[in-house]
Amino acid sequence: MQPLLLLPPNIRALLCCPACHSGLEIAAHQLTCTNSVCRRQYPIVDGIPVLINPESSVFGINDFISHHDTFFNTTAHGGIAKLLRLVPSIGKNIKGRPNFRRFSNLLLQQSTLPLVLVIGGSVLGEGMDFLAGNKAIALVETDVSFGPRTMLICDAHDIPFRDASFDGVVLQAVLEHVIDPYRCSEEVYRVSKEQALVYAETPFMQQVHAGRYDFTRFTHLGHRRLFRRFQEIDSGAVCGPGMALAWSYQYFLMSFATSRPLRAALRVFASMTSFFLKYFDYYLIEKPGALDAASGLYFMGRKTGQMLSDLELLKLYKGAQRSGGA
Repeated sequence: MQPLLLLPPNIRALLCCPACHSGLEIAAHQLTCTNSVCRRQYPIVDGIPVLINPESSVFGINDFISHHDTFFNTTAHGGIAKLLRLVPSIGKNIKGRPNFRRFSNLLLQQSTLPLVLVIGGSVLGEGMDFLAGNKAIALVETDVSFGPRTMLICDAHDIPFRDASFDGVVLQAVLEHVIDPYRCSEEVYRVSKEQALVYAETPFMQQVHAGRYDFTRFTHLGHRRLFRRFQEIDSGAVCGPGMALAWSYQYFLMSFATSRPLRAALRVFASMTSFFLKYFDYYLIEKPGALDAASGLYFMGRKTGQMLSDLELLKLYKGAQRSGGA
């Protein structure tokens, strides 16, 4: 396989060193920073560039050279995973698909061939098939794991692209798994063109679901502040209170177990006895109380150069406690 085969020439031209943002020289098996002071080298593994800044990432370059599991565990517990696929899911992303449809339409209104960066894109996210299936939209799918759709290995704390490179950025179920989501948001702002769109989905009422790579949750206003440098187009609950209740019930049962087989059995039981709760969210998702109890939230915004103040942020509360009381 030829180096950088997965990245077309126009994308290669946008790459930069994740450590200092200087240009990159492309050789047979590696990329080298052109900055005479930096001169960091980054490998190409199976045609995929590994542009990780080890000084700011929890992952090391050798993890990818050696094909070690990083975020996703690709080898263990295969039998349990197959069993869980046979039981009904307790989760339901209600707003994702219509949001991606709207996101796609907005992109095409401002560009004939928009370029979109997908952070955490090693697999196709729920509802993203509408975006990925549109041939007029070019996706650059990145992740900290190799996967069927990974085009580039990078960490959102140091995005290896030049300033103002993209017409849109997508972060679906990503920001709970990064050490510093505010730094990642600033990086998204940096690589976005003026008037570029950003779309994010992030958990609120969810238990730990990625082991040691799970750090942060956001309320609706907390999520809005994370993207304070973007003008809001829309925001709200993407997964509702019914899903949040099912997750809580499942993790309550699993907390009694200390062995992996028993946890798996309890998880199956919980799924079989609570999967129906997600269907209440079709009714609840637009109600004010859903913002205070949602399993997950979304934000869609546009880069305009204006910053939302914290005073204005407080005026945006739309939950059920708008009178100020509990």
